[in-house]
Amino acid sequence: MSSRSSYAPDDLRRALGSGLLSFPVTHTHPDLSFDEAGYRDHVSHLSGFGAAGLFAAGGTGEFPALTHDEVFRVVRATVEANAGASPVVGPAGYGTATAVAMAREVEAAGADGVFLLPPYLNEITQDGLYAHVAAVCRATSLGVVVYHRANMRFTARTVARLVGEFDNLVGFKDGVCDIDLLATLHATHGDRLVYVGGLPTAETYALPYLELGATTYSSAIFNFAPEWAKEFYDRVVARDRDGVYDRLREFVLPYLEIRDRAAGYPVSIVKAGMTAAGRPAGPVRPPLTDLTAGELTELTDLVKKVVRA
Repeated sequence: MSSRSSYAPDDLRRALGSGLLSFPVTHTHPDLSFDEAGYRDHVSHLSGFGAAGLFAAGGTGEFPALTHDEVFRVVRATVEANAGASPVVGPAGYGTATAVAMAREVEAAGADGVFLLPPYLNEITQDGLYAHVAAVCRATSLGVVVYHRANMRFTARTVARLVGEFDNLVGFKDGVCDIDLLATLHATHGDRLVYVGGLPTAETYALPYLELGATTYSSAIFNFAPEWAKEFYDRVVARDRDGVYDRLREFVLPYLEIRDRAAGYPVSIVKAGMTAAGRPAGPVRPPLTDLTAGELTELTDLVKKVVRA
């Protein structure tokens, strides 16, 4: 299969591990339809802040709430609006046949990599998980990043099996906080994989994750405060403990207090942050719910501390 990507899998792995990763929100109109013009403007704006990769229609982009056609519209819009500033990674998910089809369509849409999200609903064995990831890796020439979360939880043995067989498996995003596994993977595979910190509001864990080999993480905050997010990342990689914890106390911890008030708020609060920063992205789609008016006021006061006018 041919690809329009200029990133071979190893090139993608190195690029993603070299800086902060952005997971853009997906813009919606008040009637919840996809606001493509608003989204393109957002991607163009973010592309000026030096993200090491844009993960289109990921968790922060409300992947489960998008139709399959919308996913590919989002990926194509990201590729075009980003204009080569950063590698673009598009999503695949649900059952294996659907994930395979999505990986192929993401490649055809011009993405540089595939982000494989957990399969829908089923509890699965490690052999089933291997077969699922293997099918996606075979379906595309692009580098694949897997998401260790929900029912897609890997053992070190399964990762080793996949790494040994598929050169285009290039990344492992941890959304579980599985410290034993991350330490084992890094000790075993070293730089063969890029390790991505993937817990909600990943800044909270960025410094300790660095010691586990995760040189990067997914920053949702980058959506509405890109300069602050980039400065925070620079403090992390410099191992500036005092600078990191000053910023955690100043912004991240009070942000988490609002985020933790309701299920689904790790995504909803990012769209609210866009509104607070003067760059509204529209409402979240059900089954997520938006912040209350009072919570948005609290968040706006907080965001004003870190967003430059």
